[in-house]
Amino acid sequence: MDAKEPVCPDVFRETMDQPRVLLWVKAEPFLVGALQEPPPSKFSLHYLKKIASYARTRATEGAYPRLYWSAWRHIACGKLQLAKDLAWLYFEIFDNLSVRTPEERLEWSEILSNCTTEDEVEKQRNQLSVDTLQFLLFLYIQQLNKISLRTSLIGEEWPSSRSRPQSPSPTERPSCHNKVPGPELRSPGLAENTFICGAILLAPVNWNDHSHQAFVCDHLSELLQLLLDPQQLTASFHSTRRSLLSRDAVTALSFLIEGTVSRAKKVYPLHELALWQPLHAASGFSKISKTFSLSKLEAWLRACLTTNPFGPSACFKSGKKLAWAHQVEGSTRRAKIACNAHTAPRLHRMVVMSQVYKQTLAKSSETLEGAHVRAHRCNESFIYLLSPLRSMTIEKCRNSTFVLGPVETALHLHDCENLKVIAVCHRLSISSTTGCTFHIMTPSRPLILSGNQTVTFAPFHTHYPMLEDHMARTGLATVPNYWDNPMVVCREGTDTKVFRLLPPSEFYIFIIPFEMEGDTAEIPGGLPSAYQKALAQREQKIHIWQKTVKEARLTKEQRKQFQVLVEDKFYEWLVSTGHRQELDSLGPPPAASKQVSG
Repeated sequence: MDAKEPVCPDVFRETMDQPRVLLWVKAEPFLVGALQEPPPSKFSLHYLKKIASYARTRATEGAYPRLYWSAWRHIACGKLQLAKDLAWLYFEIFDNLSVRTPEERLEWSEILSNCTTEDEVEKQRNQLSVDTLQFLLFLYIQQLNKISLRTSLIGEEWPSSRSRPQSPSPTERPSCHNKVPGPELRSPGLAENTFICGAILLAPVNWNDHSHQAFVCDHLSELLQLLLDPQQLTASFHSTRRSLLSRDAVTALSFLIEGTVSRAKKVYPLHELALWQPLHAASGFSKISKTFSLSKLEAWLRACLTTNPFGPSACFKSGKKLAWAHQVEGSTRRAKIACNAHTAPRLHRMVVMSQVYKQTLAKSSETLEGAHVRAHRCNESFIYLLSPLRSMTIEKCRNSTFVLGPVETALHLHDCENLKVIAVCHRLSISSTTGCTFHIMTPSRPLILSGNQTVTFAPFHTHYPMLEDHMARTGLATVPNYWDNPMVVCREGTDTKVFRLLPPSEFYIFIIPFEMEGDTAEIPGGLPSAYQKALAQREQKIHIWQKTVKEARLTKEQRKQFQVLVEDKFYEWLVSTGHRQELDSLGPPPAASKQVSG
């Protein structure tokens, strides 16, 4: 056996004659890597094949096997006619998906924060590089949202303690071309946690692993063509079928596909399984040429691809049901929260919550740490998720406040109305929102996609004791901070004047009403000077008012009447602003205001 070939688990001994391999499409590249906006037309297969050929012929100029920012900028701006900001956007999104330690991310932030001019920033960016072949695959999957209108809607059943479907059996290998099931009308006799037609939990295309699998299966031939050597790219289709793929090409495909061997718990990248000695005949690998037969590899992939056992669908159907929110008296809606932390490896952890209604949900726990979180149809609620998150998606939520721990990759909102979102995140993107306010700290420009109205951006204005520790664990720093420099990325003809910066006169500090252990005692990085000045002026006015009351020498009866008047006005303000609901929800149970872990 080749010394560099991977050694798979002992389960092979049980299946020596025919190892049973399961492969699936990874969720993360689609969850946080596919921008939820139709891609540039130049990201079609025709142009990407030209880029692949061009990059390989410019290997000495920083285009292959690593693609440097300077080389991509030349290709994107000079060849594809993309704006420089858009070229950087896709390069930076992909770079953020790469495996980097938090320390490396913090070091990069420090380097950028020391730059005083745009030229210095560009000089530092020129030192960044990404895997060329994986980047081509990344650009190709941007078409996911281009074809999403043809994707079937998915009706998912919520996990029930009485009826809990299991993860796909190792013996089940659904065909890549199986039809995706549509929403069904459920009868009243089904489990109480099943969604009924009209209130079915519908996963958008980025959170729909059936769409991920269908996309890869339907476009597998084209994905493999992108990985061919230049001389084979120009061959006819029939001769291409006889082409050979390098080990590096199959390693690049691990960006999209991973798998395991039946009854083995460990998840392996695709190339390690494809290079496993017992699978050489099936995967088409030749030890002599050190290459893969394209046709055999494609056939093997199609035969082994199955539903992601750790994807959103598995979390919906067989995830562990959680009881985080407290039921409001008289409310008939029940919050639905589930996670797969009890079965999924740490890097595949997901939490899904839906129909949190008129509740305060507060959580800081290991369940959330490093998880992809989705909040769906949460209304008139206050949701605190005070743990470091991998990604956060908020959809179809109304009249609510979200306070989040640091989000390592992407925070995305879609089809939301009248939300306040408070977060430190690597990237914020929004689409089809109305009347939402974002208090954020972010090292990348917020993305305004299509369909937004009345968007407000404001500086991050709160803290909790573990915040700085959580920021360090996700590699997020206080600088650079582009909260006030959004980027409009939308289709032609869309109104670009959809946002404003919150005036300092409307700015207030946000207090998180929970006790936790930790060292953070103030807002990391402080506040912009204009907002700090507005707070100081407001505090001065309060001081003057208090002094005026004190010097008025009111009688005891007058002080009593004055106190009643102030309390009445304060109560009216609490009701009109919605803060009364928030304060009331913090009351029961008493322990909730002192402990948010668990």
